[in-house]
Amino acid sequence: MQLEGKTWKFGDNIDTDQIIPARYLNTSDPAELAKHCMEDADAGFAAAVSPGDIIVGGSNFGCGSSREHAPISIKSAGVSCVIAASFARIFYRNAFNIGLPILECAEAVEGISQGDEVAVDAGTGTIKNLTRGKEYQAKPIPPFMQEVIAAGGLIEHVKRKLG
Repeated sequence: MQLEGKTWKFGDNIDTDQIIPARYLNTSDPAELAKHCMEDADAGFAAAVSPGDIIVGGSNFGCGSSREHAPISIKSAGVSCVIAASFARIFYRNAFNIGLPILECAEAVEGISQGDEVAVDAGTGTIKNLTRGKEYQAKPIPPFMQEVIAAGGLIEHVKRKLG
């Protein structure tokens, strides 16, 4: 799985309320959630993000409440993947469940700046900062999880398996 895009950089402890504020949880419509993605961390994000862009976060990305709305809003905004130093466990699980690729790599987070062009090979875990000519190694996404992502999430994956 090859992904490439411009980066949006955020700091440590970006919680689910910063990703999708609770005031917008009266809907589960992905398109509506996307309009408010990252609103409390960067008010202009949803209007400026482009399909394929990549979020880079610090430690404990996605902490806070266990709402699935957080990774849904990110994916629906057009973000192709999230790279972080570490993820809150429930966000980690929810991201894969809805088909959003995520990679943990503290070195990449340190070496990537806002707006850098980055290429990611989820199968090998290779992260290339095309702007700075640097390469980093994250743990690859296992083949089974790549199947789940390619299917669009766990529910779609199970539907395909059951035929």
